[in-house]
Amino acid sequence: MTENPHHIPFNKPYRTGREAAMMEEALHNAHLSSDGPFTAKCKAWLEDVTGTRSALLTHSATGALEAAAILAEVGPGDEVIMPSFTFVTTATAFLLRGATPVFVDIREDTLNVDEDAVAAAITPRTKAIAAVHYAGVGCDMDRLKTIADDAGAILVEDAAQAILSSHNGQPLGAIGHLGALSFHETKNVTCGEGGALLVNDPDMVARAEIIRDKGTNRKEFFRGQVDKYTWMDIGSSFGMSEVSAAFLWAQLTEAQSITERRLAIWNRYYEAFAPLEEAGFVRRPVIPDGLRHNAHLFYLLAPDLAARTAILRRLNELEVNAVFHYVPLHSSPAGERFGRAHGDLTRTTELSERLLRLPLWVGMSDEDLDRVVGAVEVAVTETLEDRAAGLPA
Repeated sequence: MTENPHHIPFNKPYRTGREAAMMEEALHNAHLSSDGPFTAKCKAWLEDVTGTRSALLTHSATGALEAAAILAEVGPGDEVIMPSFTFVTTATAFLLRGATPVFVDIREDTLNVDEDAVAAAITPRTKAIAAVHYAGVGCDMDRLKTIADDAGAILVEDAAQAILSSHNGQPLGAIGHLGALSFHETKNVTCGEGGALLVNDPDMVARAEIIRDKGTNRKEFFRGQVDKYTWMDIGSSFGMSEVSAAFLWAQLTEAQSITERRLAIWNRYYEAFAPLEEAGFVRRPVIPDGLRHNAHLFYLLAPDLAARTAILRRLNELEVNAVFHYVPLHSSPAGERFGRAHGDLTRTTELSERLLRLPLWVGMSDEDLDRVVGAVEVAVTETLEDRAAGLPA
């Protein structure tokens, strides 16, 4: 199928141009499974940049969250508090260990978990709290740490969208006991599929290595700490292949410049849509003081579901691929079956129905950005002016 040159896609995975050479080097090294030279480079970079005790590359952020659930020692009868407005694996990672996801509401400003709702949902069965940093904008980690400490709960950061974001100068993913990063092709830094488990609690480092390596102490064997390795604990094959790590290394070496270029696009959108917000047509993202975000995504909030549906339809007609985001987990078939909602979650339902995301990828030209901005202005004003005139959407 021939690509439409006038169509602006929602996402294009970025390539630095060095990925093929790095992967060829990995092939030349003849080490294709996990924990080769490129894995070591990526691990060292993540530890240096985030300050985590140990960064363990995984096949996905899902794998990192599943390993975190094991380390948190959740099981049947335990509860894990999390926002309903998140990707499904935030819940399934803990559900697979037998725990019950407890869904709570989100904040109006950042769309992150409402700290008051978390505090209200604490019970004697609370074993962990999952903080999801939506759009690379940090949760109030100081408050969540206090809540977790008071409850004796493990604080896990789902920082899948938040590489190089920070909260009061602390890198996201490296503040709670455990953190998970994603390198999926939709993320700022990618290797197609991949992730990392950040182990911030020093008491968990040794066991994390064992869990990641199929439940064995193979890492200790390779370090010469034991004369043979054996089965020590539960675990799985969570590691990332060396070929993927080679691709990732080419990306990490440019992670800072990638972030800067994404921020330039984000800021262009933010400034361009100020008049629409001033007119009361849309709401732009809110970045509270003390937070440094990574421009993972840019969204607008329409007045309601009907307006969002009409705006997205019009953008599609204008060859701009804008999309919405999560269906709240508490209202999904599996969420109703396996989890429970604390409260009515009205903000989650309302805000999820209003949100639309715009194309944002490194490589967008000034012409691309002008077209997106122009299309959004047309789609929003036409939709809401038609509504004011009493015309059907």
